[in-house]
Amino acid sequence: MSSAPPDNHREKSQDNRMIPSVVIRPVQRADFPSWKLLWGGYNAFYGRSGPTALPDEIIRTTWSRFFDVYEPMHALVAEHDGSLLGLAHFLYHRSTIQLGPNCYMQDLFTVEAARGLGIGRALINKVYEQAAQAGCGRVYWQTHETNTAAMQLYDKLAEKSGFLVYRKLL
Repeated sequence: MSSAPPDNHREKSQDNRMIPSVVIRPVQRADFPSWKLLWGGYNAFYGRSGPTALPDEIIRTTWSRFFDVYEPMHALVAEHDGSLLGLAHFLYHRSTIQLGPNCYMQDLFTVEAARGLGIGRALINKVYEQAAQAGCGRVYWQTHETNTAAMQLYDKLAEKSGFLVYRKLL
């Protein structure tokens, strides 16, 4: 991650509510308990809770990758008054169609009480900034087709690629 100072964001939300002063910054080791709660909320949103929750080994390995300089994975958090309100995880990877890397934003989550206040937008914009500094030619992500609330924001910040995602679990 860059050692640039954190960004402070104060902007009007879609419904003109003012968001509190939010700091978008790289995750820190001391954030683990709060990050783990956010990460649990993100996973629950996608049906990974209770019996389908991620094993602790995956959670701890994911966490450790954010601090490993040899890993292409990064994490940002949105903080207000000492509380974490959101997260963004992203990674850099090579491409067969360009020289520079791409940035894949794998996870984006804002606590329900803070949704619609511009935190998701601030996190995405910070990912854009980090990716540009890393020489990336593009940032991309995916979301579930039922996540219509998030797509209202995404449609303002990026364009749909037209590609569909296929997968096979092994």
